[in-house]
Amino acid sequence: MFLFQLFSLGLFAQGSDSLSANHQLEIGGIRFTGNQFSEAAALLSVSGLKVGDRLAVPGPETARALNNLLRLGLFSDVQIFKEKTVGDVVFLEIAVEEQPRLSGHGFRGVKKSRHDDLNEAVDGILTKGNVLTANMQERAVSAIRQFYEGKGFADARVTVLKELGSLPNSQKLVFQIAEGKKLRVQDIAIIGNANVTSRKLLKLLPTKPRRRFWKASKYLPNEWAEGKKAILAHYQSLGFLDVEITGDTAYKNPDGNWMLGLQIKEGRRYQFGQISWSGNSKYSEKELGKRLGIRPGDVYNPERLEQRLRFSPSGDDLTSLYMDDGHLFFQIEPEISSIHGDTIDLKIRLSEGPVAIVDRVTIKGNDRTKEHVIRRELFTEPGKKFSRADLIRSQRQIASLGYFNPEKIEVNTPVNAARGTVDVEYTVEESTSGQQLELAAGWGGPGVGLTGTAGVTLNNFSMKDLFHRSRWNPLPSGDGQSLSFRVQSSGAAYQSYNLSFTEPWLGGKKPNSLTVASFYNRYTNGLSAENTGFSAFSLWGGTVSLGTRLRFPDDNFVSTTALNFNHYRLNNWTSGLFQTDDGTKVTDGQFLNFNLKQTIARSTINQPIFPTSGSKVSLSVALTPPYSLLSKQIGDKLVEYHKWRFDAEFYTSLTKKLVLKTSAKMGYLGSYGKRRSTSPFERFQLGGDALDNRSGGYTGTDIVTMRGYEVADFENNLIDGEQVATPLFNKFTVELRYPLSLNPSATIYALAFAEAGNTYQSFQGYNPFDLKRSAGVGLRVHLPIFGTLGFDYGYGFDNPGNWRAKGRFNITLGVELD
Repeated sequence: MFLFQLFSLGLFAQGSDSLSANHQLEIGGIRFTGNQFSEAAALLSVSGLKVGDRLAVPGPETARALNNLLRLGLFSDVQIFKEKTVGDVVFLEIAVEEQPRLSGHGFRGVKKSRHDDLNEAVDGILTKGNVLTANMQERAVSAIRQFYEGKGFADARVTVLKELGSLPNSQKLVFQIAEGKKLRVQDIAIIGNANVTSRKLLKLLPTKPRRRFWKASKYLPNEWAEGKKAILAHYQSLGFLDVEITGDTAYKNPDGNWMLGLQIKEGRRYQFGQISWSGNSKYSEKELGKRLGIRPGDVYNPERLEQRLRFSPSGDDLTSLYMDDGHLFFQIEPEISSIHGDTIDLKIRLSEGPVAIVDRVTIKGNDRTKEHVIRRELFTEPGKKFSRADLIRSQRQIASLGYFNPEKIEVNTPVNAARGTVDVEYTVEESTSGQQLELAAGWGGPGVGLTGTAGVTLNNFSMKDLFHRSRWNPLPSGDGQSLSFRVQSSGAAYQSYNLSFTEPWLGGKKPNSLTVASFYNRYTNGLSAENTGFSAFSLWGGTVSLGTRLRFPDDNFVSTTALNFNHYRLNNWTSGLFQTDDGTKVTDGQFLNFNLKQTIARSTINQPIFPTSGSKVSLSVALTPPYSLLSKQIGDKLVEYHKWRFDAEFYTSLTKKLVLKTSAKMGYLGSYGKRRSTSPFERFQLGGDALDNRSGGYTGTDIVTMRGYEVADFENNLIDGEQVATPLFNKFTVELRYPLSLNPSATIYALAFAEAGNTYQSFQGYNPFDLKRSAGVGLRVHLPIFGTLGFDYGYGFDNPGNWRAKGRFNITLGVELD
């Protein structure tokens, strides 16, 4: 190419039209020929020549013009000709021969199933209509080879063929590919590791030897390099600061597979020595040392040191100590003051800086939700000292509202150092969840059959905009209120109606929530009321509850007090569900239930749909008046009990995506004294999988799911062959969750679970170790537009060696209104 350019630079037309050297002429005009795809004005600018210039032709100016045009890479040849000369004025023609254009590309020698992946590999490199350059071809070949290396085909060969293209002056590139044999890692040998086992080091390597068919065994140089970094980092976390990889081998054995090896020089193991401080005025060295949590003699771990100084996941590092108290400009730097033997002494320098005050707090992106709904959840307020903990808590509070995409909540803190202030900017993105119309179908169990559901849930409702049509978007929304109405029915056998309204900030100044709800449920055996065998059970009632956020022990606690009223009516209801302690069925009559329920709950989960950290814990007690203690004349038509529930959920991120959920549920229904037995109502029924729409049925009984078991699988849930509820239960769950999609328009995650639980008729038969166990897998899909999809498949272990499989699949369809 270089020789070709030299040849072109010296090439001018000969004969009568050739330019004579060393003669100064004025350029009277310049014309380009052969430039089919290039603008003449742009080429003239690149050449550096212009009309009116005086120059020797040929000379340095024309040589420079030729060189400038060739460097564009658009032309295979450039020549300058004299068209005519008038006196000392010359008119020039610059003839260019354009490089061919790319008309397309293709692949040969590989299956068609590979073509899409290969097209993706060269996407952005090969563009139809672009000039076909050698650099373009080299980049495409390199991308294809990298693709095959990533698949384990290290010996793949790529040959470029050129064919006549369908466009004028164009060519088609055809990549002839020979994939070759897929090379695997046969073995990895590690030597020199006296203090860390080879098994542990192999786990740190993303490259695995070919020992099990489900293990990856490709040799990728980039992954191998990352693995070596991981090994060094692990050694350094154990105090081996001088560790080196002194040998790194990679060769192919006679079978063509990779043999890899590492030679490690561990060096000396160091420990922390004395730690001194400078620059601290707010806290003493003793207080700082206690917060640091590192003592002389501890293994020297740079990662642990950095975490304790700046980035502890629990927020108890030294930087958080200062920044949570307003010191936004705080800086901390450790330095090694001395090394003696295997001991390293540190000096930690602090620059506390002034206390920063929050100036402006702005909110962006809330197109539907009104600003006061977000602002009232914030802990960052103008005039208040800056606190990183308040910033994190505010972000979590915004996510917990459920109105915004939790992945897109951003917080910026522009600083005004001169004034010692900081602005806080929250940017949110409205999610598609909120107003939802539910249309569902599910199996309601024996005697109920197929159940249809219709309902509307407005989670970000605005009651005050209800009568202002111009403010609807498309419904009255934005004030954070919740309004829902739900109807379930399977015809004459079952009907259920539920209506509720919640104002989360009653009065608008404090987080005191008010909820008003009412419901009506009715079951029959499907016969007409005139039939002598007709039986029915109905329950209607209402509740008014007031919730408030507590400040002690911390402001994550919420107290909720609810006044409830239930009316039970039974007409020849012989299902056996409602029974007294002595086994007497309650089949007829009307019963009234007045109770006061107090709940103390604490929630620190980071997002409502797919939590990755935090916990939800609640303890509740529901109390009816102790009628039997007040008067012996009061009959059993007034329901009497005290009911206790404990629920706890904990979420822990094990890896970047894998989340561990552990939970416990316990319930107890008791009576006042011995004058009355335990109430036949408000008991617990353990069993089922919560995917059959039954959980919204009997409000007179708490239905607690237990995947892998039906209700009848628990001995205490049966009396004389009929299903009953029990006054005591416990259940424990461990669940691993892995997200397949965290897009707010489709949140999908797979899960594996193990559960254990049981029911008891009294504390006399209670044995916390007598638990039925189950395990299984499931899938959850959260679709704001279409509702919810769920799948569970569980195995129940009734007795050792006895497996019972229960699988359920449920689909709920909904239509999004916003």
